[in-house]
Amino acid sequence: MRVAANTVVYFHYTLRNGAGAVLDQSGDAPFGYLHGHGNIVSGLESALEGREAGEALDVQVEPGQGYGERDEALVQAVPRSAFEGVDVEIEAGMRFRAHSDAGPRIVTITEVADEVITVDGNHPLAGEVLHFAVQLTEIRDATATELEHGHVHDGDGHHH
Repeated sequence: MRVAANTVVYFHYTLRNGAGAVLDQSGDAPFGYLHGHGNIVSGLESALEGREAGEALDVQVEPGQGYGERDEALVQAVPRSAFEGVDVEIEAGMRFRAHSDAGPRIVTITEVADEVITVDGNHPLAGEVLHFAVQLTEIRDATATELEHGHVHDGDGHHH
């Protein structure tokens, strides 16, 4: 069976940045996704189209087909008062769900000053060229429930 729309694809992967540093990798169990439903970055999904279980490939994904280009307009200084009611000490690196004109967005705290906190609404990998080493392990037809929900369910009925 080949990777095609509405198939469930399982693969092991290692994701590296342009400098070769490992950013993420599959654990003991392969990662599974529903092909053609936007569950993974589009550049990787496109590269897997038509492949078969057992194949190994290296895929380079440009930012436009990954997590997008960095948008400096998404970096903003907000008054510390915007974080009133937060029960933890605000520190650089923390992530919060914020409400923006474009709807909810995850922001990362990049700088903390006395009166102003700088937040970045870009995905942490925005602007990065992604380097995936992939080993396809299994391809199967999606179940009706998976197609209805738009993502993979494992054997216990839990979501992936």
